[in-house]
Amino acid sequence: MKKIFIATLVAATITGCAGLNQVLQTVLSTTDTLTETEVVNGLKEALETGARNSASILSLENGYYGDPLVKILLPEEGRVIVDNISRIPGGDKLVEDVVLSINRAAEDAAKEAAPIFVSSITGMSINDAFGILRGENDAATAYLRNTTYDNLYALYKPKIGQSIEKDLVGNLSAHDAWNTLTSQWNTVANSVVGRLANLTPVETDLTDYLTNKALDGMFFKVEEEEFKIRTQISARVTPLLQKVFGSLD
Repeated sequence: MKKIFIATLVAATITGCAGLNQVLQTVLSTTDTLTETEVVNGLKEALETGARNSASILSLENGYYGDPLVKILLPEEGRVIVDNISRIPGGDKLVEDVVLSINRAAEDAAKEAAPIFVSSITGMSINDAFGILRGENDAATAYLRNTTYDNLYALYKPKIGQSIEKDLVGNLSAHDAWNTLTSQWNTVANSVVGRLANLTPVETDLTDYLTNKALDGMFFKVEEEEFKIRTQISARVTPLLQKVFGSLD
C-alpha cells in the first residue's frame, strides 16, 4: 500500500496540480478502500485533533511556564534590564514575576486559540489535504501556521501587552523598565564612543517579541501532535485517522 501511494505522489509531483484528480482516481481505483472524501476529512480531523490538543495543553496552568521547551523568557538583548533590576533587593523575584505574568497571559490566550484553528481547517481544499498527506512530518503544522498566524497574533498580543504593563515596583512596569533601559543603552551605543566600541543598539519591540515567542511555542506543540499522529498508531484516536494515516504506513 505504501509503495502505491509513493508512486502516486511522485506522479502527482510530475504532472502538477492539473493532473491531481486523474492521479487521485488511479489511487482510488487501485486501493478501493480510501475515498477522496475520506482523505480530506481525515486530514481535517488530524489537524483539528492536533490543534485542539496543543491549545488544551498550553492553556493549562504552567502549560507555558512549566515547560522549558516553550517557556517565554525576556529577550537576550534585555539582559541589561534583568541585571539592573536584579541588583534591587528582591529584584530576582520581580523579574521572575514578570516572566510568570507573561506566560500566564499566553496560557490564557491559548484557551481561545482552538476556534481560530478550526476556522482555518474548515476552509481546507482538496489540494491542501493531499499536499499535507504527501508532505513532510510538519506539513500540517506549516499549513496552520500559514493560515492562522495573523489571527493568533491578534489574539495573543493584547494579552501579552497587558501583562507587561503591570507595575513591577512603584509605578514601574516591565514595559517601562524595558523602554527606559534600552533607551539609555541606545544613547550610549549610538554615540561616538559606543560605535568605536562596536556596541549594538537594542531595537526589540518587547510586546511583539514576546507574542511571537508565545506563538512559536504553540506551533511547536502542534508539530509534536502532528508527528504523533503520523508515526504512532495509538495517537490516531478515530477510525478515520487510522484509515487515512494507516494507508501510508
